[in-house]
Amino acid sequence: MFFKEFEIRWSDIDANRHLANSAYINFMSHTRMAYLGLLGFNHKSMAANNIGPVVFYEHVYYFKEAFPGRPVKVSLEFVGMSEDGRFFEFRHNFYDHNGKNFARCEMMGAWIDLKERKLTGLPKQFLEAFESMEKSEDFKILTKADTRKHIQVPKDMEVM
Repeated sequence: MFFKEFEIRWSDIDANRHLANSAYINFMSHTRMAYLGLLGFNHKSMAANNIGPVVFYEHVYYFKEAFPGRPVKVSLEFVGMSEDGRFFEFRHNFYDHNGKNFARCEMMGAWIDLKERKLTGLPKQFLEAFESMEKSEDFKILTKADTRKHIQVPKDMEVM
């Protein structure tokens, strides 16, 4: 499992003097991009292939507050991907300096072709990079139906 450590900065705190929701989102995206960078997904390689990641949802579950003064660690688990690599799902857990889990997030996203502005599968080199990732015990092959599991899409809405 991949971990990234963060210091809670003044700008990460909300009016209640604990870690703000926006900081959780920022820490998770930084963790994802740090790991993907290790796999060869960087600005240069994504630009060369005209792809970028998009987030469909991030469901955050908060168990306990986090405060400044101590580092936190954010994990990344690879829990799902479609066969063509178009859709992906990750799970993040947040741990305090004592190793106690204080939050969890389930997130799903996809890759977009930046010229066509449509969802796209991944080129072979990126699919192979994902294949090298350690997968969670509950890893599954994703389908388009999985991207809509939390909502009911109105019949008149165009689905990508």
